[in-house]
Amino acid sequence: MSEDGMTSDAVRSVAIGSDHGAVEQKQMLASYIGMLGYRVVDLGTFGTEKVDYPDIAVAVCRKVASGDCERGILLDGAGIGSCMAANKVRGIRAAMCYDLRTVVNSREHNDANVLTLGGPLHGPDELAEMVRVWLSTRFGGGRHVVRINKIMAIERGGSET
Repeated sequence: MSEDGMTSDAVRSVAIGSDHGAVEQKQMLASYIGMLGYRVVDLGTFGTEKVDYPDIAVAVCRKVASGDCERGILLDGAGIGSCMAANKVRGIRAAMCYDLRTVVNSREHNDANVLTLGGPLHGPDELAEMVRVWLSTRFGGGRHVVRINKIMAIERGGSET
């Protein structure tokens, strides 16, 4: 993350994780992302035994917040719970997306560094396309920088205006 709080558009590594309800989709996406040429850090889960999605979300987000990975992807049943947990980690701007329009917006306007998806809500081709577009979409900067800085100020306990 740069001094102004924005993430770099240069993505080399992606942390990925899921709960037990989306492990199959996570495994498919981890393989796909690797085929696209990214280093993939798979933080689990690795089977269908029940796990709590906040634990996975924190593990993925810590990799992103530390700079070890430029981006993170989380999957659970709907993408909502993982997004809520992810946004509690300092430095994370997680976006729960459900189609290509929200995927592009999350990057261009919000400089999202974590994508959350409802794995079982999408087919494999749709998930792969959403992830490919999200990883390749650049932050638009400009007027959006002021808004992102306001979001990050809230996180630091500062004024939101």
